[in-house]
Amino acid sequence: MVKTVTFSFSSAEYEGTEATETFTFEKLGIDENMDEKALRKEMERLFEVWVWHKLNISYSVVWDG
Repeated sequence: MVKTVTFSFSSAEYEGTEATETFTFEKLGIDENMDEKALRKEMERLFEVWVWHKLNISYSVVWDG
């Protein structure tokens, strides 16, 4: 059985700012036999990468001190 994960986000504040996309574990390079803790950590990392790519945001932090 092929395992999939669906990422989605939306913003109540900014109309039209939403996206949903489904990926297979294989496409994401995820080992289906990972333990649950490692899998959760990898899913969070992949979700963040996906959101940043979708929103096409860049930023910088300047710390003076």
